[in-house]
Amino acid sequence: MTTITKISPFKNEPFTDFTIEENKKAMELALSKVKNELGREFPLHIGSKKVVTEDKIKSINPGNVDEVIGLVSKATKQLAEEAMQEALKTFESWKKVSPAERAEYLFKAARLMRERKHEFSALLVYESGKNWAEADADTAEAIDFMEFYAREMLRLSETNIHQPLTKIEGEENILTYIPLGVGVIIPPWNFPLAICVGMTTAAIVSGNTVLLKPASTTPVIAHKFVALMEEVGLPSGVINFIPGSGAEVGDYLTTHPKTRFISFTGSKEIGLRINRLAAETANGQIWLKRVIAEMGGKDGIVVDETADLDAAAAAIVASAFGFQGQKCSAGSRAIIVESVYDEVANKVTELTKQLRVGKPEENAPIGPVIDQNSLNKILEYIEIGKQEGRLLTGGVKAKGNGFYIEPTVFADVDPKARIMQEEIFGPVLALAKVKDWKEGMEVYNDTEYGLTGSYFSQDEERIQYALETIHCGNLYINRKCTGALVGVHPFGGFNMSGTDSKAGGYDYLLLFTQAKLTSRKL
Repeated sequence: MTTITKISPFKNEPFTDFTIEENKKAMELALSKVKNELGREFPLHIGSKKVVTEDKIKSINPGNVDEVIGLVSKATKQLAEEAMQEALKTFESWKKVSPAERAEYLFKAARLMRERKHEFSALLVYESGKNWAEADADTAEAIDFMEFYAREMLRLSETNIHQPLTKIEGEENILTYIPLGVGVIIPPWNFPLAICVGMTTAAIVSGNTVLLKPASTTPVIAHKFVALMEEVGLPSGVINFIPGSGAEVGDYLTTHPKTRFISFTGSKEIGLRINRLAAETANGQIWLKRVIAEMGGKDGIVVDETADLDAAAAAIVASAFGFQGQKCSAGSRAIIVESVYDEVANKVTELTKQLRVGKPEENAPIGPVIDQNSLNKILEYIEIGKQEGRLLTGGVKAKGNGFYIEPTVFADVDPKARIMQEEIFGPVLALAKVKDWKEGMEVYNDTEYGLTGSYFSQDEERIQYALETIHCGNLYINRKCTGALVGVHPFGGFNMSGTDSKAGGYDYLLLFTQAKLTSRKL
């Protein structure tokens, strides 16, 4: 008999304070433990089978390229098809499992991950290049997603709780939410635990089965999550783990007639490709595929002359360079009113120069970017920036046996410049000068993206204007534009930032369900 967790009010998982010696030692112990386990081989999970393939994805430490994190078996089209058949078969039984029982698997997994929090974070440090705080926040968010979505499934399963229906005499009318079917989950490498866990558990707790294709640069942490779900007793076939090529496995599953939905987080280019492929109707397909996409941003912080300039400068630097700027929410543009522009630019430059570049396991503030391709792309943008603006600091590859880049700040950049318009996804910040706060908001909105933004001001009328005018999914006032919390800041953006699917929000699970109205004459 399944034991159902008693539901208490949702609370976010606290971040670890590593200035406390006990916490520091615990993290160091976890890093040592995980390091001793690096280099192992990991199989595919297709139903109850563990499949080892000759072709492997080699995951390496971006902060030390000589260190192999793991060798992960690589799926083919044939194996993807086998996984699809397993998912289809399992869906017929999984959809009948009660919402309470499905939620309990998430509660159990959240408890286990909490107990092993530092181990998960340590693997993030090695595989994705996050420092301790960034890795700890990633793991905390993964725990939050499982707790939050489990509670949401219980809430939505209660009759009529989401949409109370108008009562009429002589009829009983009930609106329920039923699962969609088999979905393809394609998470990103920059939050390889939190977003992977959130996307996957939202789908399965809603009654769907999934094919999980993690990012090729961070497949080991995804496997650790899949193994955790197996440990808590999740039936085989609910999550099928099939890392592989996007061009081969990803496209095959996106165009498959039995795929019911695709949940994707990643670049604009790949998101648009998935949306285009999913729109084509395959032979034997009897539904419109649902695409849930979060596709990045060109986020900015607007600062006017009434703002607390020290707080604004600190927020600009934190937003631009947290996890080396490799966040879709990263504030890669700062738009500053001319009367305080030089002062803010100087403060930003000085704060940036204080950021030390070094190994993530040594908890350096700035670590590596994810791989050689990213390094090359970011360095190309830096060269473009040298033509489009005035270099204040950085602008070069940093020392180290990894993909390190000095945090880079360009001043006097035209709002139409490429480094003000294109997503760089690295530690590059562009500063633009505007004549007044209204022009600052116009410059902010002059982008094809619309994910996060911040406005720094102490003028309440201007703040109210900003709340109505700045066009993005997540707008913050007098704080940084990164660091959304599950349940607190539902996350998703407008325009080319995706479908505004508000992960960690109270309507997110509805995207993985369909509403069924039943009406009975009494």
